[in-house]
Amino acid sequence: MQHGKYRFIAGFLAVPLGLYSVFVIWPFLQTFFYSFTNWTGLSPEFEYVGFQNFELLWDDTVFRHALRNNIVLLIGLPVLTVFIALLFAFLLNVGGSGAGVRSIRGHGSYKLAFFLPQVLSVPVIALVWLAIFRSTPDGLANSALGAFGLGPYGWLADPAMALYCLLWVLIWGSVGFYLVLFNAAISSVPRDLFEAAFIDGAGRASTFFRVTMPLLWDTIQTSWVYLAILALDGYALVLIMTIGPGNPDSSTQVMALQIAQAGFENGKAGYASAMGVVMFLLTLVVAATLLRLTRRERIEY
Repeated sequence: MQHGKYRFIAGFLAVPLGLYSVFVIWPFLQTFFYSFTNWTGLSPEFEYVGFQNFELLWDDTVFRHALRNNIVLLIGLPVLTVFIALLFAFLLNVGGSGAGVRSIRGHGSYKLAFFLPQVLSVPVIALVWLAIFRSTPDGLANSALGAFGLGPYGWLADPAMALYCLLWVLIWGSVGFYLVLFNAAISSVPRDLFEAAFIDGAGRASTFFRVTMPLLWDTIQTSWVYLAILALDGYALVLIMTIGPGNPDSSTQVMALQIAQAGFENGKAGYASAMGVVMFLLTLVVAATLLRLTRRERIEY
């Protein structure tokens, strides 16, 4: 009986595992192999060059710029997105006026409004914010500054500001999803816990940091990892929104964009594969580190 059960399960898993191996695992293995070659991406002939591609990466100033920019996004995106989404989810559930723990009036409409960016594709979001950050006086951001007698300002043309504009767009596009996720998690928490906190004299700030966050820590931990992986990408936004793309002065260059430029534009597929290997290993290290650092004892309720 048991033997038949395992054979039945294996029959169902064979096709999806086979497809996953062919289209996911095998390309990863190929990338590791090509990272040690000088393959151009087109020619069937290439030579084994050992660690030469990785040595070139060490001296590549543009790659160092890209790595630094990804680290800035890695710090800013998870921290700000999780905090904003969690705060808004908390306010939607317990921020209502009156006695007791109440949701605010029209909280469903607020969730829908926040979630709206999730139904838009990344290119659409990029084009919308590109129009907002247009450097000319008719750009929406500059029009708002003009109402106060300020500007115009070159948002995406300023090396000191361009990356933070992209960070804001990433946050704006991500908050809605995690707000809905945290809202579902808060809704599963017994209301008696919030009531007890308020009765004991805790304010909303104390309840947020000392009750809500510990109870939702597993969800926060998972969100943190997914956002960190998103921060190590950013390819589409940089490609559409920035000058170059990746400029001015490589201030918005990210690793994913440089991989595409090296592999498809410059014909250095082996070098691009080395970048991909570094990015892959960095993603693993970041995910494992975050899971380790954010691990804490589960709170039962």
